[in-house]
Amino acid sequence: PDNRYIRMRHPETGDTVFVHFIARLDDGTVIEESDADKPVEAVLGAGTMNPAFDEAIREMAEGESQTITLPPESAYGKYNKRLVFKLKRKKLDLIGEPKEGDFVKVGLPGGKKALVSILAIDEKKITIDANHPHAGETIHYTLTLDRIIPAPDSMEP
Repeated sequence: PDNRYIRMRHPETGDTVFVHFIARLDDGTVIEESDADKPVEAVLGAGTMNPAFDEAIREMAEGESQTITLPPESAYGKYNKRLVFKLKRKKLDLIGEPKEGDFVKVGLPGGKKALVSILAIDEKKITIDANHPHAGETIHYTLTLDRIIPAPDSMEP
């Protein structure tokens, strides 16, 4: 048989995939990317990655790239004005003197902590923003499928 026409395998549910990615804003600014020598590992269909990534990767073969665009609601969420509020300075256990633009951890009810940015500071209160720094922005992800490891129960020859 002529083996030149063997179909490039696309990943399926349960396969482990290794993916490189670059995330850019509309103006082309890179906001995040995988390490050149260490792709991100995920299992397709396990719910550990954005559903849009899962869907795009299923259409790719090893070595292929695809750019997908996520609107704010599918990326880091819409900007929510209700996540901007003032706190009394003494409620924040701040080390040193904070500056506008700094990111600080604040305690949430229930004991968890959240990373928030400081918008404004006065003598008694600090205005913080608990939105993700890229909330409200469209993000363009370039995904490159590096490698597929078929699921253990896959029927690969």
